[in-house]
Amino acid sequence: MTSTVPALGTLPTTAGSARPGKVRTADGSALQAVLLDMDGTLVDTEGFWWDVEVEVFASLGHTLDESWRHVVVGGPMSRSAGFLIEATGAAITLPELTVLLNKGFEERIQQALPLMPGAARLLAELHEHRIPTALVSASHRRIIDRVLATLGAHHFALSVAGDEVPRTKPHPDPYLTAAAGLGVDPVACAVVEDTATGVAAAEAAGCRVVAVPSVAPLAPAPRRTVVTSLEEVDLAFLRGLMTEMR
Repeated sequence: MTSTVPALGTLPTTAGSARPGKVRTADGSALQAVLLDMDGTLVDTEGFWWDVEVEVFASLGHTLDESWRHVVVGGPMSRSAGFLIEATGAAITLPELTVLLNKGFEERIQQALPLMPGAARLLAELHEHRIPTALVSASHRRIIDRVLATLGAHHFALSVAGDEVPRTKPHPDPYLTAAAGLGVDPVACAVVEDTATGVAAAEAAGCRVVAVPSVAPLAPAPRRTVVTSLEEVDLAFLRGLMTEMR
């Protein structure tokens, strides 16, 4: 089972150092760790969240506008649910809606949890080469643990959930927390993300980003490479990106 990491500011440091000790890869390459988003990146579930949101609000007597999907995609539950409550005027509190959305999503993934093309191969390759790897998601811990049962918890040294950090995506806290937990420099981490919210969090943390858009398009930018599928991403590709930065 993967472990969560301590809160920011409570992480252990190496002797005589003010920051965590760095973990080097076996071949000494510039890539120190790979940090992976979950929904829409490794598992094909971004559509699940929207479907559940549509169903829950329909039960409350409201119809969601399809254009709102791009507003809520990739966001933390508090932001997405809060936006939908305000947009619809639904008579429900944020805590009540959070419970309904998590419950509906859990029921969906119990029926099926499709992986994104290339996800299983990439995870197996990173594990085989002992690359420090973390799962970093805005989803809550209860959801992450269910998904890990399918992805294989052994593929990850640790995981960070959205309800375990002071500020979740688009803030850098989740990725800074993951890097510190692995004992690596965020600048030497490759992050794989599928939404603008996740990309913003990773870039704010100083990481090198591979964007694999799932719902809304993403444009290339400095320290950001855009691909169409995880099938284009392997260890050699990730190491090459880090080498380009040197």
